[in-house]
Amino acid sequence: MPLLSVRNLQTRFATDRGIVRAVNGVSFDLEEGEVLGLVGESGSGKSVTALSIMRLVPEPPGKVTADSLTLEGTDLLRLSEADAREIRGSRMAMIFQDPMRSLNPVLTIGRQLTEVLRRHQKLSGTAARRRAIELLETVGIPMAEKRLAAYPHQFSGGMRQRVMIAIALSCNPRLLIADEATTALDVTIQAQIIDLVKRLQRERGTSVIWISHDLGVVAGLCDRVNVMYAGNVVETAPIRELFHRPSHGYTLGLMGSTPRVDGSGTARLTPIEGMPPNLIDPIPLCPFLPRCRVSVPACQARPPERREFGVGHWASCLADLAK
Repeated sequence: MPLLSVRNLQTRFATDRGIVRAVNGVSFDLEEGEVLGLVGESGSGKSVTALSIMRLVPEPPGKVTADSLTLEGTDLLRLSEADAREIRGSRMAMIFQDPMRSLNPVLTIGRQLTEVLRRHQKLSGTAARRRAIELLETVGIPMAEKRLAAYPHQFSGGMRQRVMIAIALSCNPRLLIADEATTALDVTIQAQIIDLVKRLQRERGTSVIWISHDLGVVAGLCDRVNVMYAGNVVETAPIRELFHRPSHGYTLGLMGSTPRVDGSGTARLTPIEGMPPNLIDPIPLCPFLPRCRVSVPACQARPPERREFGVGHWASCLADLAK
């Protein structure tokens, strides 16, 4: 049985202009110890998918439904808010993009770490402090005991992100979701954070959903990738298969607009022209059709069907990109 099973996940937001269809029938499984990438441009539904899984979408204006959304067999959508809070602290955790917004600026790092440990692990004050020091040392923060008394503004961006990882890992979650966890960091710190997550995932066997628009980061970290566009998973594949044989026009567009530093690929980047689709009044055909460079006449006649291109490799595309 997979650790996380998602079937037909849909998330809607009621606005003055109409219903925004942010997530449209997303389905996937996450195995134990697997690192799954969610990639796509801003507005593709990656973060909303993660927030829906974490039960962090405010209702109203949001509304989350699914045929099935289970973590280790527990139906997440049937939980009370109190039970959902307990699971968020103990069995699944999330690292957000901006640690300065996620950390409380008026509480010390030590207070924020020990609060989680005392609530979810039921540790005493002394035991929680000792465990907090261990966690800061685990994520590579020097002079950990002294840094417990520091406030978030006294840490660099990379160090704040390490603190967020320490808080997320404090209760040994089975599932860790990282939402653009390295986007605001320089490339050196990015590499350190990615290596840290790799090491912790390998040592603890934690399953990870890594959300990013950076295909280079995803290539070096993930086992498998879901490509999202307009709230849909338009392609899913093992990481090597995806890069060697992209099978959806949007995946091809993402790769063509990504800089390469290894000397391969085309010298000139090819941008994806046009604008993201209207999620209030979507077209009944492929949502990427107005921006697609590889569409075929059939794309104008019917919605794309989900086709298999290899073991574990599916794409909702009518074009044959292998030709």
